[in-house]
Amino acid sequence: MKDFRKLKVWEKAHQLVLKIYRITENLPREESYGLTSQIRRACVSIPTNIAEGCVRSSDADFSRFLYIALGSTSELEYLIMLSMDLKFI
Repeated sequence: MKDFRKLKVWEKAHQLVLKIYRITENLPREESYGLTSQIRRACVSIPTNIAEGCVRSSDADFSRFLYIALGSTSELEYLIMLSMDLKFI
């Protein structure tokens, strides 16, 4: 079993989550259950899937969780773009 905390990619993803939480504190109150929640869930999904993949028994399983994390990065990228276009960020 690998220790996810030793992976540079997990550390960078964790730092991203901390930044996103600070940024989304300033989104409009009416977006608390909408865009803010969606952004935070997509972002948290990245290091969460990396961590979960680390405890899987095979490299194929780990790779699958990394692809899920990658998908969450694309989702997050779009949500940040949307927030910028809406002038929330």
